[in-house]
Amino acid sequence: MRKCLVFVALLLVSQLNYINAQKLFNVPDTVCIRQPVNITTNVTASSYYWGFCSGYLFNTPTGANLGADTNLHKPTAIVIEKEGANYYGFVANELDNTLVRLSFGPSLSNIPQTKVIGDLNGTMPGGTAKLFLTQDANGDWFLFAVGGTTVANSSMARIDFGKSLTNTPNSVNFGNLGGVFNGPRGIFVQKVDTNYIGYLVNSMDNHLIKLSFGNNISLTPVVTDMGAGFGFGGPSDMIPVVENGAWFAFAVNVGNNALTRLAFGPSLTNVPVGSTIATAGDPLKGPSSLTFIRDCDAIHFFVTNGLGSSITRLDAPSVVTGPFRGTEYIAVGSLNDPRSITKVVRERDNLYSYIVNYGDNSISQIAFPQCTSATVTSATTNIPPTYSYSQPGRYNVYLALDEGLPTMRMQCQQIDVLPIPPMTISQDTIICQGDSLTLSIRSQTGLSFNWRPDYNLGPKTDSFDVRVWPEFATDYRVVVPYANGCVVDTDVYVDVSKNKADAGPDRVLGDGAKTILGGPMTTEGPQYTYTWLPNQFISNISITNPVVNPPYDYTYYLEVRNTFGCYDIDTVVVRITCNDINLPNAFTPESSNPGTNRFGLMNRQIVKLNYLRVFDRWGKLVFETSDVTRQWDGKVNGTPAPMGVYIWEADGFCIENKRFKRSGNVTLVR
Repeated sequence: MRKCLVFVALLLVSQLNYINAQKLFNVPDTVCIRQPVNITTNVTASSYYWGFCSGYLFNTPTGANLGADTNLHKPTAIVIEKEGANYYGFVANELDNTLVRLSFGPSLSNIPQTKVIGDLNGTMPGGTAKLFLTQDANGDWFLFAVGGTTVANSSMARIDFGKSLTNTPNSVNFGNLGGVFNGPRGIFVQKVDTNYIGYLVNSMDNHLIKLSFGNNISLTPVVTDMGAGFGFGGPSDMIPVVENGAWFAFAVNVGNNALTRLAFGPSLTNVPVGSTIATAGDPLKGPSSLTFIRDCDAIHFFVTNGLGSSITRLDAPSVVTGPFRGTEYIAVGSLNDPRSITKVVRERDNLYSYIVNYGDNSISQIAFPQCTSATVTSATTNIPPTYSYSQPGRYNVYLALDEGLPTMRMQCQQIDVLPIPPMTISQDTIICQGDSLTLSIRSQTGLSFNWRPDYNLGPKTDSFDVRVWPEFATDYRVVVPYANGCVVDTDVYVDVSKNKADAGPDRVLGDGAKTILGGPMTTEGPQYTYTWLPNQFISNISITNPVVNPPYDYTYYLEVRNTFGCYDIDTVVVRITCNDINLPNAFTPESSNPGTNRFGLMNRQIVKLNYLRVFDRWGKLVFETSDVTRQWDGKVNGTPAPMGVYIWEADGFCIENKRFKRSGNVTLVR
């Protein structure tokens, strides 16, 4: 797997211009907050990883000091690499010349576990100043270490881990090869064609030293002192960089706070041309180490500063043309005499680097974390979902294709999210069903105003003001484009209060009968009040289903109101017919209810009663009247009649001059 990743890295470098020409996806350069972002994909792949809020190296980094570690004793150098699914690092201690392994597990967000490997039988260089970790074509890991401050104590060691960084390593110290090392710093080794070429730089005499390993990195290298004519000024670290197939090396100089560039051309075997690079803002302050990353087609160097314990970020569009602009971060990571920084590792949407602090035996984590302002932070589909940003700023959209494969490709693109331009717009509101209102928007720089949906909206939808009359709750949206590419898509929510009054169907009652008013469509709830009019011949005017018994044809009105003032009215007609008589089938003389303690006609439309007679079960007459309003009180000659069933008969005329003659029975209850 590692060989594949090395190949991928080289492939990405060599085809950088091609990949840039063939954009993997298209995304708007500028949007507004809450504006939907739609991305189109231009390629197909076996896997996709989208980061819509990825860490962005132009942002201010976050930092955390992981605290003092008992296994760290004046640490001076650190490296980090990924093997398989796990991350490992190594730290060199100056105080006891020991090597410490860091184990992060599958994520750099974890706190690493530290383990002392030891001084490797005394082979660790005294005062190790730089570690360089690499893997050869056979998959074997090699860690190079250089250190010393004079010709007498300067040396270089190679630590061999074999196939895994978790192995117990073997080590060899080459000493001062050819006697040319004088405070060696900044070692790196690269494969060029079939051979391995390395370089280091002497901090004490500014000499560039070339290391030639041949086709086997495990061999003792041939050393060439290339002299001091390359523009160094007390170099403290050096790293390699490739751009468009050309090799470079960059060094920071603690002696003159300058950046040196070596230009090798197409091969590290060439004699480089050295020059001092201007850095805008004088950002280097006793630089102790540096690292490099190309991310999203931008170039970034990070430098640790011994003076002030800070880090500086150097940005340039090209390592060839510059310009290099520096930004210093003073209060990041609680640095304390920082001596060495790792490369910057992108773990999908987060970027991490680690720094060892000589002053307090600690490690600081520097991170560029993914943001939290995207409604969707990541996706793994070919067609990414629509999302938006909630805060203004510059964000990084990241796509990785075929991760872990030789065909892996990636692209980053920045998107500027602008605040919503000044505007005024109608607030969310509520209206009564059947009403209408005017929605309005004002923005001096808006190019147009398009309202939607086209539902009870009109008549013109490209206008400041529109009239709406929805029958149900509707989210009316207006799209306002601006000349800078920002498109505001905002809304006004119009709620509709539905007050429905249902008085029920018209009905016909027999004379004296009762009925319940109200239908099933009436809206109900604590926020509604009900009023029936008129208030005659009705049991309760404030409920949904009152009982009525009008004496003649009657029209009732039901009014339903809510707390918003919305109301609805419905009517019901109750018609009364006199085609029969209406008598109760039981009564209770001792009841206090006047409606149930008498027996008599309930009709209201009888114009003449010939008679109403009541007989006991033996046929004896116990009550007789021709007065429509007179009722039997359950007594015979002033004495309460016994409980039982009584027979009645009636004869008379209704208001329509209809003759009725009926008989039946009634139960007297005591």
